[in-house]
Amino acid sequence: MTPPEAAIDRRLVLWNIDLTLVDVTIVTRDAYAEAFRAVTGRPLVKLAPAMGRPDSEIIFETLAINGIVVDDGHLPRFIEALARSFGDRRKRLAKEGRAMPGAKDALHAVSRLDGTVQSVLTGTVKSNAIHKLMAFGLDKYVDFEVGGYGEEVYPKASLLQVAQGRAKDKYRAPFEVVLIGDSTRDVQAARIAGAAMIAVASGRSTAAELTEAGADIVLPDLSNASEVVAAVARLTDRYVGGRQ
Repeated sequence: MTPPEAAIDRRLVLWNIDLTLVDVTIVTRDAYAEAFRAVTGRPLVKLAPAMGRPDSEIIFETLAINGIVVDDGHLPRFIEALARSFGDRRKRLAKEGRAMPGAKDALHAVSRLDGTVQSVLTGTVKSNAIHKLMAFGLDKYVDFEVGGYGEEVYPKASLLQVAQGRAKDKYRAPFEVVLIGDSTRDVQAARIAGAAMIAVASGRSTAAELTEAGADIVLPDLSNASEVVAAVARLTDRYVGGRQ
C-alpha cells in the first residue's frame, strides 16, 4: 500500500472480519473439524462459540469441551492445522460464504479519507484472514502488515495497541484509531485501549447491546457507505489534520 501523505496526521481504521465484513461460517466450521481431527485423532463433537473471541481462545475451549487434556503443544499444532485446512477450502469461500452488505463500498469509501490506513483486528489467524478478504475482493483496501490476528495470544485490547504500534513504526507517524466491529467484545476492547468504536449490528450483538457496551456510534450495517465514512470522520476529524 502507498502510505498517506506525510504532511498530515493519520487515522488507523481497524476492521473486525467475521460478521462485520464477511460471513464464512460454514467453511470455518469445516476447517475447524478437520484441524481438530488432525491434532487429536478424534472427530469434533462441539465447536466453542466465537462470540468475538480469537482463534486461540476458541481452540483452547474447543479442546476442553471435547474432553482433550491440553498441553503446551496443542495450540501451535492446532493453529498450523487450522491454517492448512482453511487454506485447502479457500475456493469454497466465495461460493458458500458472502461479503456482508455494503462491505466493499464501505472499505473503498473509507480508503478515500485523507490520511487513512485500513487494517484488521480479528480473532482469525493471519493467513485465514487474508483468504477471507481475498475471496471477496476486499483485500486491496487493507494493509495486513499492521493488523492484529488470532494466533497472537493477547487480549483484544492489547492486540489493538500492538496494531497501533505497528502502524506507527511502519508509517513513522502517530495514528488516531477507530475500531469497526460487530460484537460487545470489540466494543470492550476499544474502550480499554482508548480507541474510538463504530459498532455494526450485523453479528450476534443487538444495537441495544452494542450501545450499552459503550460504542461511540452504532450502525445497523455497512450498506450506507456515506454513513460509515461520516462516522469515521466524526470520531477522528478533530485530531487528524490539526483540527481541534
